[in-house]
Amino acid sequence: MTTGSDTGRLANKIAIITGAASGFGEGMARRFAKEGAKVIVADLNGDGAHKVADEIGGMALEVDVALAADVDRMMQAAQSLGGLDILINNAGFTHRNMSMLDVEDDMFDRIFAVNVKAIFMAAKRAVPIMRASGGGVIINTASSAGLRPRPGLVAYNSSKGAAISITKSMAVELAPDNIRVNALCPVAGETGMLHLFMGEDTPEKRELFKSSIPLGRLSTPEDMANAALYLASDEANFITGVALEVDGGRCI
Repeated sequence: MTTGSDTGRLANKIAIITGAASGFGEGMARRFAKEGAKVIVADLNGDGAHKVADEIGGMALEVDVALAADVDRMMQAAQSLGGLDILINNAGFTHRNMSMLDVEDDMFDRIFAVNVKAIFMAAKRAVPIMRASGGGVIINTASSAGLRPRPGLVAYNSSKGAAISITKSMAVELAPDNIRVNALCPVAGETGMLHLFMGEDTPEKRELFKSSIPLGRLSTPEDMANAALYLASDEANFITGVALEVDGGRCI
């Protein structure tokens, strides 16, 4: 088990990271712990959350971010550690690449519940805790899909566009409280949802995706962790309302 440093860039900060059992969220959780943060690893996959938390010295929570009661439990867990400095709404959901005509209504609702409503619910509960301690940081994982959509992902693309808009809206509203709100916009990466974005995971599909990215590769959890660390740190204390493209030039 590794634990955070008391002299890192996030020394003694308390952070909630959703969707942290794998992929981008796991990368952030591991990096934040190394930089001194106390990390709450929240994920629908409880076993995965416990595995990551055990390895970084964090706290694991099995949660569905679209359920208010589960979001309440996340906030209670943070308060049990002493408060909340950083909230990363990273959990996401999508359907397989397909025509919008084939997307069922309940699938659309689930995508927006996880990718948009969950951001609002978590932030609504986090803000009073952050206000009490003089400020905080909220980071929402959006997507390059919200800026430069690919076909076959209408519901997902639009949910990420909404995530960018809610980020900017909260940034303006919460600035007087010294709460900074930013979004990360990764291009498709090596995560559990990659095959859904592509429709199928084949060497040919991967090459097609890579060909649309000027730097010639997919994103990695480390790329996202580095960007999130900067936005969460005091080095970014004058940055709010930004939708940071971590995309190898995809959105140019």
